[in-house]
Amino acid sequence: MVGVTVTPWQSVDHSTCLHCEDHVTDRFRRVFGDDDNRAHRCGNCDTYARLSRGSAAGIDVAIPDPETSPGRHGGEADA
Repeated sequence: MVGVTVTPWQSVDHSTCLHCEDHVTDRFRRVFGDDDNRAHRCGNCDTYARLSRGSAAGIDVAIPDPETSPGRHGGEADA
């Protein structure tokens, strides 16, 4: 009879954005994420323009961050 081996570590779940903790799909992580399929940013906390240039992979991009630049990401600047 073959025994079952239990690994001493837990499986790693990368199904959430590392920045906002929103759910991200496996496909989003494979396409936009880093080399370990982790999403550092997602569509909930960043713009497509930034995501497509590498922000989801943890790369700093030249486009202003919607969290620090008023009027970005479809919002209006606070008066």
